[in-house]
Amino acid sequence: MTSKQPPSTDKTTPKPPKSQNASTSSNDANKAVKGAKPNKPKPQSRAYSPDSRPAPKSKHQRPASPPTSTLHPRNPHQGRYDFEVLTKAFPDLAQYTITNPSGEPTVNFSDAKAVMTLNKALLAHHYGVKLWELPEGYLCPPIPGRADYIHQVADLLNAQPVHDSNDAPASGQRVHVLDIGMGASCIYPIIGSQSYGWRFTGTDIDPVSVNTAKLICQANPNLKDLIKIKLQDNPKHIFEGVIGPDDYFDLTVCNPPFHASLEEAMAANATKEAKLEKNRIRRGQSTQAIPTAKNNLNFGGQQSELWTKGGEVAFITQMIKESKKFAQQVGWFTTLVSKSENLKNLAELAENSGARKVTVLNMKHGQKMTRILAWRFALKG
Repeated sequence: MTSKQPPSTDKTTPKPPKSQNASTSSNDANKAVKGAKPNKPKPQSRAYSPDSRPAPKSKHQRPASPPTSTLHPRNPHQGRYDFEVLTKAFPDLAQYTITNPSGEPTVNFSDAKAVMTLNKALLAHHYGVKLWELPEGYLCPPIPGRADYIHQVADLLNAQPVHDSNDAPASGQRVHVLDIGMGASCIYPIIGSQSYGWRFTGTDIDPVSVNTAKLICQANPNLKDLIKIKLQDNPKHIFEGVIGPDDYFDLTVCNPPFHASLEEAMAANATKEAKLEKNRIRRGQSTQAIPTAKNNLNFGGQQSELWTKGGEVAFITQMIKESKKFAQQVGWFTTLVSKSENLKNLAELAENSGARKVTVLNMKHGQKMTRILAWRFALKG
């Protein structure tokens, strides 16, 4: 049967005990005050807090509690971006930093160059990647969400359920991960290798993506010994031609092409751009000189990155069918599933294909909900 993981790993923050009212006589109250120690409120857990500083006090308002993060507790991208720290790591970010109506630093997320520069700063600060360039028109991924995938699937390597950030999963080069369709950004291998020290093999059917990923790894000494890049020569196959007879992978990861056609992908891009435009107007930001979706890396992506015939259902269906052939060479097979309505049938397909365990990992980043389908054939003793 399919086992679903709870959609959130957040813990309930304990509330301080309520103060007791002295409803007895004044003498009894005085005795109580003299003999009792004052109640101290229990400390609030900051395991999921993006900011450990105390909230400002007010004479008229109760201090606001720090917002509860929806990201994995080990994800370093909690809360708002620290632009001071990021700019120190990558000074070019300063020229794209603007101030929102609340007086907080941000960037224009509809500006392709601003998004690319923010990503470079995040990679430089959190992952030690100093050189990271993408060809024009290739997908520029949102790093916090990609990092969440890596931290979620890392928990699958633990023998026991993970409860908090102290339950560290397996790490080091003994863990080998296969990335299906890594893209030019090589983002999953970068995050996984630098977060846990894992070895990665990244594959793609696009020669430009393969060459770009190789250049990124060669230009960064902390990547080149941990990441191997392979071209999938046959676009009709996923694992065949990539997993050799002597290979073993603890995990596979995949961000599949979600859309079934170019028109569907363009419509999704237009919807996303319209939503950003609406948010800019609501926040009082300028909408002049903003690139269109066609030239915007925030909406970028090649055909192999965005769409395939039959969409994600066809792609993941083929992945599940092929995975059975490599049941003894992979620990956990995993993939993102963009549309929730596709999840049930895909999970049932994995079960019917002989998977011994099928599970769903739910992720939430802001208002965006995504999920990871994971299955395995061999169970460890």
